[in-house]
Amino acid sequence: MNDNAVSDAVLGAQFLRHDEALSARSDMAHEPAVYRTLLESTRAIPWKIDWHTMQFEYIGPQIETLLGFAPSSWKTVQDWAERMHPDDRAQVVDFCVSQSKAGVDHEADYRALTKSGDYVWLRDVVHVVRDEHGAVQALVGFMFDISERKRTEEQVARLQRELEELSFKDGLTGTGNRRMFDIVLKREWETALADGAALSLVMIDIDFFKSYNDYYGHVQGDECLKRVGGILGEGLRRGDFLARFGGEEFVLVLPNTPADAAMRVAERCRNLIAEARIAHERSPYRQVVTASFGVGTIVPSHDIDPTGFVNLVDAQLYNAKDNGRDCIAAIDRPALRSR
Repeated sequence: MNDNAVSDAVLGAQFLRHDEALSARSDMAHEPAVYRTLLESTRAIPWKIDWHTMQFEYIGPQIETLLGFAPSSWKTVQDWAERMHPDDRAQVVDFCVSQSKAGVDHEADYRALTKSGDYVWLRDVVHVVRDEHGAVQALVGFMFDISERKRTEEQVARLQRELEELSFKDGLTGTGNRRMFDIVLKREWETALADGAALSLVMIDIDFFKSYNDYYGHVQGDECLKRVGGILGEGLRRGDFLARFGGEEFVLVLPNTPADAAMRVAERCRNLIAEARIAHERSPYRQVVTASFGVGTIVPSHDIDPTGFVNLVDAQLYNAKDNGRDCIAAIDRPALRSR
């Protein structure tokens, strides 16, 4: 391809939108070598594809520096597609073809293969050249290395995910926090309401925890909370949710769980805490940490809202504590005292 073709294709009127730029092009039209110098001294990689043959008429030598493939190896659009990450290929190729057929200028980001087998993020900025009748004649554009930008975007996205996760996590125990509990309960309530399914809730309170803090100190008290949170997590099934409700209280959301199954989960958690034998000198129950449980199961309806259900289960928790602690109380069920 000669210098005039390069200058006309790449730095022609298709890239110079305003009058001043068009005038500058006219003044330099007799110096095609200047265009090549300008094009090949930039980090952007210019290229041109003939629409009818789908062959590269030109690609800048910078492509070899970036990807390792010589310009002479870029013969057709197939070379371009095959040197694209498999996960990006179909979507990017389909998008670019459809936009080009419609005569619409466009941009596409994708990962391009290097000769060493790695991938580099590229952005293709494409201008569709049409003849005087409006038919697509050629595609011209620039490739830009946006790898650093993508790395920055990924780091920002990762940090945002971490911050979001932290905003829904209890900082002490690592369980969900009250905010996350509210979101999960609302979501599971709406799902159960739509499906006519049972939803169960288990509220847990560590027995005599004020006495524990008074005797061992708040630092040890925090360790106890973390330990109990971890133990409760061991008692969960797939799909269950655990959160710290506040202070020494925890709560379990058990989706699609009937009353009997909810009682079994509560009993398993109570046994796990007892088996851990966390020392509690001020507790009347074997001088170890125990917990009281309130359990409720409901098929949601419009007659009660999630807050009302939580209050009912919380009342059962207090029934368990009034019945001597270290036991389970359930709505419409007698308290089950530990033995």
